[in-house]
Amino acid sequence: MTEQSTPKRTARRPDGETKVAAPTSITRGDNLVEKLASEIASAVFPPGSRLDEVTLATRYGVSRTPVREALRQLESTGLIERRPFRGAIVSAPSPEALADIFSAASEIEAACARLAALAMTATERSALRKAHDKIGEITRSRSKDAYRDANESFHERLYAGTHNATLAAIARDLRRRLRPFQRTQFEPDGRMSRSYAEHEEIVQAIERGNGDAAAALMRHHMRQHEEPKPG
Repeated sequence: MTEQSTPKRTARRPDGETKVAAPTSITRGDNLVEKLASEIASAVFPPGSRLDEVTLATRYGVSRTPVREALRQLESTGLIERRPFRGAIVSAPSPEALADIFSAASEIEAACARLAALAMTATERSALRKAHDKIGEITRSRSKDAYRDANESFHERLYAGTHNATLAAIARDLRRRLRPFQRTQFEPDGRMSRSYAEHEEIVQAIERGNGDAAAALMRHHMRQHEEPKPG
C-alpha cells in the first residue's frame, strides 16, 4: 500500500508545497477524538496516512496539546499506530488482523441484537422500525451515501436498545475501526436490497422479542460484509 503523508483533501502549490484544506474549527463542545476518528473513517485520512500534530492543530484550530491527547486515545483503540521516525500513522491492518476485527464485530452485533430483543421498550422498537422503513425508502432511491448514513442510524438505535452502555461502546468502537474498510460494501448490484431484507428479518425478530433469532440473523447479516479490503 502506498503511504500518504497528507490528508486526502489537499491541493498542490506550484512550488511543490502541500496546502492543507481549510481548518475545521473545533469548539469546546466538540470532541476532537470523535472528529478525527470520523475523518479517518470517511477516508479523509486513509490507511497509511501520516498524522502530523502541527498540520492537525492548524486544521482543527487548536493547539498541539489536545491533538497529541487525541492521537494517544486513538492509538489505544487501534485506529492509529506509532512508527519509528514517522510518528502517528492511520492503521493499515493485515488481512488476517482485519478478518479478526470483522469476526469480533459480528459477535458483538449479534449480542446487541439479542439484548435489544429482550430489553427494548415499545417506543424503542417503534423507533427502530421507523429507522428501518427510512432505509427502505433510500434503497428504492439507490443513493449509496444516504444508505450508509441511514444504516449507521439503524445500528445506533439497536445499540441504544440494549440498555447496556458497555456493550454499545464496544460495538461502536469496532464499527468505527472497520468503517475505513467498508466504503464500498454497498457498491455491488443488489447489495442494498439484500441488506435491507436482512434488516427486515432482524427487526421482526426483535419485535417478537426473540433474542436467539435476532442474534443469529444479525450474525449472518454481518458476515455478508466480511470481505476485508485493507488500503
